[in-house]
Amino acid sequence: MMSHSVQAMQPITSHDGDCEALQADRVAVLLVGYGEVQSYRDLSRYNQAATKYIAAQFVPIPEWLYPLAGWLLTLQDLYDFGIKHDHFMSPENEIFEKQRLGIETLLQNQWEKRAQVFKGFYFCKPFVQDVVTDIIQQGFQSLLIYPLLVVDSAFTSKIAVEQVNEVIATTTQSELRSSPFRSIRYIPGFATEPTYIDLLVRQMQERLHQPSVKQFFASQIGIVLTVHGGPAKANGLLTGVIDGQALYDRVQAQLQQKYPLVSIGWINHDMPFTQWSQPDLKQAAKNLIKAGAQTILFKPLGWATENFETILDVEDAIKALQRQYPTVTYTRLDCVNDDPDFLKIAAEWANPQIEAMLSVPQKERAQTNEA
Repeated sequence: MMSHSVQAMQPITSHDGDCEALQADRVAVLLVGYGEVQSYRDLSRYNQAATKYIAAQFVPIPEWLYPLAGWLLTLQDLYDFGIKHDHFMSPENEIFEKQRLGIETLLQNQWEKRAQVFKGFYFCKPFVQDVVTDIIQQGFQSLLIYPLLVVDSAFTSKIAVEQVNEVIATTTQSELRSSPFRSIRYIPGFATEPTYIDLLVRQMQERLHQPSVKQFFASQIGIVLTVHGGPAKANGLLTGVIDGQALYDRVQAQLQQKYPLVSIGWINHDMPFTQWSQPDLKQAAKNLIKAGAQTILFKPLGWATENFETILDVEDAIKALQRQYPTVTYTRLDCVNDDPDFLKIAAEWANPQIEAMLSVPQKERAQTNEA
């Protein structure tokens, strides 16, 4: 599709600077996600980071309280994961690596070794800051920040920019007079991207045509589209609720004419003095059951990978609903994960950004090197 661009952007091969030109013509694609700990010993550090970058935005928390807040949250997690859910370990990091490998393969089919895909997590290893430092040390002069989180807000994707800037500020002060990168670009959340929305709808329709669901009339099938909830107010910052609602509206619009019982279901982290988005998972399902739904399907819209929220929160809601409505059937569906169609779409979003960064004129490149 873009072969003419590939040909136009072959590395400069002057006899004086083959190696330098090849090094300059490389783009580091940084996939970023939350990440989830692979050892309960790391929970405290994870929760401290989450407190700093997320919780402190909508609940006033002095910085000196971060360690205590992290410890209290860790006690809760140890109970939830270790006792209540039989030593649960999230598959998120493993799935994220499959996404990284798949996207890199597709991008290198287009750009060969001029594009390399890295991964970094906000709250656990490999940390975004460490990965950016490694990218700088490897000599990449172009960085594409690519939050693989779907919903774009000050609490999600923008954390990546904040953490990248922390590294740039440190590097600039201690080693360089200017930014270590010639070019930095950013891929915003894709909650309103038509190709992603069509993929979600297609996955949903495939499930709706399976015998276990087709036994019900279409008007008896309840669909809860689950999106990450958020607080109503957050230090003047917009939360992901706006993008989450936009994502839901677009998917629902393609389903509701045939399947009228569709509802958003927010996965919330309820806490004192904070109003979160409604209806939550259980209330959304209850509303559909009261309208006559005999089966409920939970389809995640707000995540690219499975994690403790898409698994444990939904399963907990199902258990509670089963006790109250035992004749209704319930099904938890998967995220997009490493679906080849999703990886292809994700790689396509990166291509024009990579092309733009590799198209920096030779004169500008020389001026940057001289500086």
